[in-house]
Amino acid sequence: MAARLLSYENIGLLTKQHIIMVLISSIAAILTAVPLGILISRERFARVGAIIENIVNVAQTVPSIAILALFFTILGLGFNTAVFALWLYSLLPILRNTYAGITGVSKGVVEAAQGMGMPPLRILTLIELPLASPVIIAGIRTAVVVNVGTATLATFVGAGGYGDLIVTGIAIQRLPLLLTGCILSALLAIICDHILAVVEKNRVVEYQEVKY
Repeated sequence: MAARLLSYENIGLLTKQHIIMVLISSIAAILTAVPLGILISRERFARVGAIIENIVNVAQTVPSIAILALFFTILGLGFNTAVFALWLYSLLPILRNTYAGITGVSKGVVEAAQGMGMPPLRILTLIELPLASPVIIAGIRTAVVVNVGTATLATFVGAGGYGDLIVTGIAIQRLPLLLTGCILSALLAIICDHILAVVEKNRVVEYQEVKY
């Protein structure tokens, strides 16, 4: 059994499952949290923003396995349950950093753009988002790395991934299975972190060039 689980074919399948779960949930979190972060950065939505941030903060304090159990009762076993749980769990870092990045843009720069007659949407897309992008990418980086680790729990709802190796290794007391699952998950997290770190560094350099 251990030999079959450690075959190249099975490792490839589990890698594909793990990456797809992380990719879809992370993209969904970005598409949800970035607009919400922009929304709550506006003064007229400050009250709504406080409510949204509190809800996301509460969701973040709930253990990831409990979130999986919650979605399991709604959606049952399978891939969708894992993706929804990972999506919810990765919202906070992106939301928080989007808010911090947008509100951290110099008011003088925004006022200068307003003085030039730029409409709010152009100010957002051409000034605020580009200047806030290093901070936003840092939040995405955190969320993706956390997602890679949390996705190992998806095995409990039948979604596959590296968690299959870890849980099976524990169940049948086979250390090679356990170590393989842990090492592959850690390597994937390191690769994702490195890629996003390069993107973040490039954005910081561009920001400094614009600033100075």
